[in-house]
Amino acid sequence: MKYRPAIGSTPRARALRSNPTDAETAMWRLLRESFPEARFRRQVPLRRFVVDFASHRARLVIECDGGQHNGAADAERTGLIEAEGYRLLRFWNNDVLGNADGVHTIIAEALLERHPHPASPIKGEE
Repeated sequence: MKYRPAIGSTPRARALRSNPTDAETAMWRLLRESFPEARFRRQVPLRRFVVDFASHRARLVIECDGGQHNGAADAERTGLIEAEGYRLLRFWNNDVLGNADGVHTIIAEALLERHPHPASPIKGEE
């Protein structure tokens, strides 16, 4: 069953888009430049949450986490996002800012795992 975003989440997402953290800015640049075919969006309302980045095409959500996040507090959030059919990747802000190559590799592997084969050839070609 498809759920609509919570009431008020769209204005909240717009506000978050206008004030990104340094890590979110760096991640957005990485996603736009390296993975344009995945069509990532930023600050996307999903159920009652606003996720940092989401590719509906690849069914992948990416979160940039600061010090306020921990495994126990985010367990419910993760469960609901995964129940919607998305895979969730979490990166600490310092990893996004200091280890962009490693972050790129993990995202590339996650996208490849979801779509292991290239698109079919154009009709009539082999």
